[in-house]
Amino acid sequence: MSHLAVETWTWYGLTWLVVVARMLSRRLLQGSFKKLQADDALMMFAMLCDTVLIAGMNIIARTNSNLIAPGTDLNFTAEDIAERESGSKWVLVVEQMQCAVIWSVKGCFLIMYNRLTMSLKQNLAVKIVAGYVVAGFIAMEALYFGVWCRPFSQYWAVPPDNTQCSAATNHLITNAVINISSDVMIILIPMPVFLQSQIAQKKKMILCGVFALGAFTILSAILNKYYSFNEPFGSAWTFWYIRESSTALIVANLPMTWTILRRLFNLKSFNGKSSNQRSGYPSSTSHFRSMTYSRNPQSTIRGGDHDLDPSASEEQINSGFGGIPLKIYQQHKEDRVGREATLGEL
Repeated sequence: MSHLAVETWTWYGLTWLVVVARMLSRRLLQGSFKKLQADDALMMFAMLCDTVLIAGMNIIARTNSNLIAPGTDLNFTAEDIAERESGSKWVLVVEQMQCAVIWSVKGCFLIMYNRLTMSLKQNLAVKIVAGYVVAGFIAMEALYFGVWCRPFSQYWAVPPDNTQCSAATNHLITNAVINISSDVMIILIPMPVFLQSQIAQKKKMILCGVFALGAFTILSAILNKYYSFNEPFGSAWTFWYIRESSTALIVANLPMTWTILRRLFNLKSFNGKSSNQRSGYPSSTSHFRSMTYSRNPQSTIRGGDHDLDPSASEEQINSGFGGIPLKIYQQHKEDRVGREATLGEL
């Protein structure tokens, strides 16, 4: 088995382990798999794309494509051409699956952020970044399918008439700019809340580990483009493609796994409570509610604007960026209903 196969399938298994833990945690919180939310469905779509990505990457690692090294004899046999056409099609599939995984992860983060900041000033930033992410994806795909390589069949022509149909330099540059810039924006959104939180330094260090994984995802994005440009005929870029998509998936799912970890190992929360200390929650919630209303009576949203399910109260994003008490309250038609979105019930 090749080094690429070992690493890719190891990442794949680890990613599924974290995703399954996420789904079980969400099941415990929501009470039923039928109550899972949009970001949970989007994550499952991302994992389906990741499955194709992993399989496809191992195929193109041992298959030639229409990216032909200088000095190569172009007198290909019919069998050679068929192999290179097939390999080129797999390159296209892998590229699209990688984009689908990465942008699905961005979507999961933004959906989560939107829930948590619904009545906070950070919600505007979430919407702006979401608009940038969607617009960037549409522009990138429109350029890839309709501009950089025409006709589209040239993407698997052997040899192609245009190097953009094999090296895809313009697409890679576009992808790098939009992908990396939006990743930085997504990481920065929760920073103000995180920096202002009054949690122990030790606990902040744990959270910094999660942010570090996010930074590694960005580093992987940079390195996979670096090797794609500088060593297009080598294999280094394939490793970094997988590392980027896998770490992105893990980072997006880790914050959602704390509930099941607490149940299994009776871990304490960032507030010092163990998973079986349920009785302490109501009083602390009530105390916070009274503080919230007295300090900011305008923070609630009038009924009818949002029809929220009380189960959306998330111990619930549970560890999103842990240790940061973030309580968001909505008003239903007649009653003021507290919706507690706690980023610190770890």
